Amino acid sequence: MTTIRASCPTCGDVELTVKDVTVRVCAEDNSGTYSFICPECAHAVSKPAEPRIVDLLVSSGVRMSVWHLPAEMFEPHAAGEVISHDDLLDFHELLEDDGWFSRLSGMVHG
Repeated sequence: MTTIRASCPTCGDVELTVKDVTVRVCAEDNSGTYSFICPECAHAVSKPAEPRIVDLLVSSGVRMSVWHLPAEMFEPHAAGEVISHDDLLDFHELLEDDGWFSRLSGMVHG
């Protein structure tokens, strides 16, 4: 059986089997990652993988899944200012008030 050596940020080097590792590749930009649950500490570990590492893991028998970027990333966005963290905090505070809807309606231009 193939043994794969990987590194856990908590435990250091660990030995895994092909069933312990999963490779994920993005269909749009061909970026890859591999992930596993550390057998020592049970933490989920995910690391970037260059194409040669992806090829090596897959040829060793590791299962690979291909994923797609969300379609929303390719939708056109209206021109306007970027929402800041302060804007989100202001909106959060607005929602805590019982009269939030009438105050929000008054802010909308139209």
